Amino acid sequence: AWVHQIKTPISSMKMILQQEDTEENHLLSAELFRIEQYTEMALQYLRLDSKTNDFVFQQYDLDSIIRQAIRKYAPQFILRKIRLIYEPVSMTILTDEKWMLFLLEQLLSNAIKYTPHGSVTISVTPEKVLQVADTGIGISEQHQGAIFKRFYREDIVHDIDGIGIGLYLAREIVTL
Repeated sequence: AWVHQIKTPISSMKMILQQEDTEENHLLSAELFRIEQYTEMALQYLRLDSKTNDFVFQQYDLDSIIRQAIRKYAPQFILRKIRLIYEPVSMTILTDEKWMLFLLEQLLSNAIKYTPHGSVTISVTPEKVLQVADTGIGISEQHQGAIFKRFYREDIVHDIDGIGIGLYLAREIVTL
């Protein structure tokens, strides 16, 4: 209930900040976006942990889902001056749109968060695997097996905000 209740003041603050196009409002909007993302992550965490799931599998245009995620994160790409490389993939997939979008948003969030400059690329491999790649700091080989554990954070990235739950949720969604 709290997660749903907090969404109302977040929406109100977003509307207020959109009334003036100032540098300060852009920075405040970016911080509010982070609050909104953490709130959404808490809601998804609770949904995944419930005894029932709400998956609805249908055929979806993958480009439509990718474009939704890009639109949501476009201000972050602009604010951080990170280049997005994406060409439509023209694929239809069987998925749950809400969870697939959340999964893609988690990957984009991490790519942006750990890429101080450079680019993020969204593509599909020849094997038809959706791929989000970035030119960021990377993950050391010794930590790659642990990044999907709940609350896991690699030591060198503790100066970057996060609680180590995004990739855990992504893995749980894929597993389910």
